[in-house]
Amino acid sequence: GALEGAVVVGGLSAIGAGLYSLGIPKDSILQYETALKPGKFALIAHGSVDDTTHAKEILTHTKPETLEHHQ
Repeated sequence: GALEGAVVVGGLSAIGAGLYSLGIPKDSILQYETALKPGKFALIAHGSVDDTTHAKEILTHTKPETLEHHQ
């Protein structure tokens, strides 16, 4: 489960463990967890390279604080 995964990846929260299971690098997960604490939010698009590239192109127009593309 997510909590077991949290122990394996160095004590990340359940959200962090879920992100890790999607292939998000641990450094980025720590950044996202820190951003979520003061009430910010993260939008994650998971899919094929074409789908995520298209999502990134759309999101770029919204001027996000940060935008990362993990493969």
